[in-house]
Amino acid sequence: MATDFNPNNVGIKGTLFGLPYSTDDAKVVVIPVPWDVTVSYGAGTSDGPEAVLEASSQLDYEQPDLSEAWKLGVAMADIPEVWYSLGKELRAKSEQYIQWLEEGSNPVLAKEMDAILEEVNEECAQLMKYVEQECDYWQEQGKLTVLLGGDHSTPLGHIRSLTKKHKGLGILQIDAHADLRTAYEGFEFSHASIMYNALKDENLGKLVQVGIRDYCQEEADLVKGSKGRVVSFYDQVIKEEQYAGVTWDAICEKIIAELPEKVYISFDIDGLDPKLCPNTGTPVPGGFEFEQVMYLFKKLVQSGKTIVGADLNEVSPSDDEWDANVGARVLYRLINLMAMSQGLL
Repeated sequence: MATDFNPNNVGIKGTLFGLPYSTDDAKVVVIPVPWDVTVSYGAGTSDGPEAVLEASSQLDYEQPDLSEAWKLGVAMADIPEVWYSLGKELRAKSEQYIQWLEEGSNPVLAKEMDAILEEVNEECAQLMKYVEQECDYWQEQGKLTVLLGGDHSTPLGHIRSLTKKHKGLGILQIDAHADLRTAYEGFEFSHASIMYNALKDENLGKLVQVGIRDYCQEEADLVKGSKGRVVSFYDQVIKEEQYAGVTWDAICEKIIAELPEKVYISFDIDGLDPKLCPNTGTPVPGGFEFEQVMYLFKKLVQSGKTIVGADLNEVSPSDDEWDANVGARVLYRLINLMAMSQGLL
């Protein structure tokens, strides 16, 4: 089909980016994980993979610095309905539990709420194993893998899959939040605990966070006490340096210098200015423009470092598809830059 595909025509509805590839012939497989069970503010990111898929066929493929990127070969695996349905069921229960916490943790309901918490934690643990196995499977087929959430808890299995193969791997995290809380609200695999959980992996070399602007003292203390294993480039500090005349290019150089040779990119969409993702679960004022982040990724590729995997998460659909349109374009550019770093484009 690819030989007959005209990139100037309308994209193929129902395929990722409207491209004529299946998971069999694609070089990059996107693994959708429709899950937002532990979100603590706004739900809806479980519908992110479907929304991004729907919106993605509307984008055009050309870039000033990369022609015919569509020939790479990218496809999305099937959205797992069983996890989507289970997630909806558990989300309703976790909302009960969160409401109980917020209303003062009435001891009369403690036994019932403890049972909910145990069930959610057990099923989240199973999801992490499923994701790791899925990623292992596709990588064994010779594919590069990118995870599409869902909330930010979902990539843990993907990270574990890649650290087994790339010891000393570094994570470049684009995010409004540090996500370094210990079992936030009691949820072991909370979206707010993803990087805390990732750091438990001895094969993970380093975590470099960029754009952080909403975090607690516990998280700040963890960064300070990490002996350099975690480095945070806070949004406030970045902006103040720019106001004083430091260029974004120079700041990108400092960020990249902190990373090892092999890098995993974890992109929470709320790292962007919320005008680009108004329906994400926990929007925060500040953040980056789209091209700012892509410039950082491009500089990373030009540095000679290799992007071995990535995720995009916390895209929540809206009535006008704006969030999904932005998410689709982030995903397209992110995949292309990963492929460039591996010499595939």
